[in-house]
Amino acid sequence: MPKPVVPEDRRRRRRPTRSGTVLSEGLIVETALRMLREHGSTGLTARRLGLALDADPSTLYRYFRGMDDLTLAIGDALIGQALEGWVPTGRWRHDLREVGLRIHAAYVAHPQAAVLTTSRVTGRANELAADEAVLDILRRAGFPLPDTVRIYHAFIDQTLAFAALDAASLALPSAALDADEGRWHSTYARLPEDRYPRISEAAPLLATRMVTSAYPTALDMLLDSAERELGRAP
Repeated sequence: MPKPVVPEDRRRRRRPTRSGTVLSEGLIVETALRMLREHGSTGLTARRLGLALDADPSTLYRYFRGMDDLTLAIGDALIGQALEGWVPTGRWRHDLREVGLRIHAAYVAHPQAAVLTTSRVTGRANELAADEAVLDILRRAGFPLPDTVRIYHAFIDQTLAFAALDAASLALPSAALDADEGRWHSTYARLPEDRYPRISEAAPLLATRMVTSAYPTALDMLLDSAERELGRAP
């Protein structure tokens, strides 16, 4: 049975670590993000995190029920970074696009963490704030409730799916990533035109586009569809 998380007020009264650092949930998440960036998901363990914080690993369980609970907190922190400083303008399409691009960028900025967290539902404050914001944008735009939920579902899943895909590429060793991207020039651009006429004619454009994220294009296509639906609504 997991240990109960110690309430926040009791955590604040704890003594500093051996190096004088006062632990907090935010500091632990920030350190975990750094470790993921430097060592990947296999490098994030309670023991290594304790060493990085100069604290006994058991101390972490005063803040989190376990490493899975910490994973959820990391995902929620990325959403919090995405929403930081965002202010809705009242223009539904602009606002929804901005939220999507911000969430995608926040995950891609931490690819190892994104691979761990994009498929999770945290139920934490930042995730709830993002969900509330998206639903509110759609409802204020005039979408009926069933359409709001349907578009919200497609919007969120599309954003997280592209974040996971793009993050997985960035999390590859640099040699593997360079090799994958180079194949658009080394293989696709050199295919015989008589066997692959469509690839051959598109090869220069493919080499340019396929090494970038398709998320902005897919997002605009989703918003175009939603905008048409809104225009047809009674």
